[in-house]
Amino acid sequence: MAERSVIVRTAHYIWGGWGAISVLLVALAAWEWAAGFQSELILPSPLDVMAHLSQLLADPEAWRTIGITARRALLGFGLAWVVGGGLGLLAGRTITGAVISRPLISVLLGTPPIAWLVLALLWLGSGDGSPVFTVFIACLPVLFLQCMQGSRTLSLQYHDLAHNFELNARQRWVEINLPHILSYVLPATITALGVAWKVVVMAELLASDEGVGAMLAVSRSWLDTTGALAWILTTVGLLLLTEYLFLEPIKRHIERWQVRE
Repeated sequence: MAERSVIVRTAHYIWGGWGAISVLLVALAAWEWAAGFQSELILPSPLDVMAHLSQLLADPEAWRTIGITARRALLGFGLAWVVGGGLGLLAGRTITGAVISRPLISVLLGTPPIAWLVLALLWLGSGDGSPVFTVFIACLPVLFLQCMQGSRTLSLQYHDLAHNFELNARQRWVEINLPHILSYVLPATITALGVAWKVVVMAELLASDEGVGAMLAVSRSWLDTTGALAWILTTVGLLLLTEYLFLEPIKRHIERWQVRE
C-alpha cells in the first residue's frame, strides 16, 4: 500500500506539471511569433537560441562557468537561509524581538542589491566575496520575515496538546513546530532562490570576469543576442529544475499536512 501511495502521488505530481509546461509552450509560441517581426540582432527565434544552447552545453568550459555561478548563488543563499532563518526564529519568540527587528529588515528590503554590490566591491574586491555577499544580503530579509512569522503564529493550543500527550522536546519540534514553520519557510525559500539567481548574475555582470553574468557581459560587448539568451535560458532552466524537482515536492508534502490539520 505504501509503494502504491508513493506511485500515485508521483503520478499526480507529474500530471500537475502539465499546466506549467503548457504555459512555457505558449510563451515559446509567442516568442517565435514575435521573432518573425524582428531581426536576429533584436530577437532571434527560439530554435536558433536552442541550437546555440546545445552547442554551448557541449563545451566543458560552459559547465565550469555554470558551476561558478551556481556555487556563488547557493553559498549566498545557504548563508542567508541559516542566518536569516535562525535569527527569524529567535525574533519570533517574543514581541520585543519582532518589533526591534522589523525596521532593520525594512532597511534591508528597501536597499537595492546594486547598492550592496558597490559596497561589497569596496569591502571584498572582485572575487567570489562580492557576489556571495550580495546574494546573502538580498535573500536574508525574505527568509527572516517568514521564519519570524512562522515562529510567531505557533498556536498555544498545539503546545497544550503536546503537554497533554506528554511529548518530549524532540517530538514537539518534529511533530508540531517544524511542519508549521516549514509551511511558511518553504514558499520564502522558493522566492529567495529566485532572488539568488537573479542577483548573482547581476553581480557577475558588473563585478566579475567569471560566471554566467560575465558571459552575458561578453555577449553584450559582441552584440550577440542569441548567446545572451542562451545563457539566460541556462540559468532559468537550472532554477526551474531546482524548484520543481526538489523544493516543490517538499512544499506539497507540507501543504498536505496543513490540510490534515
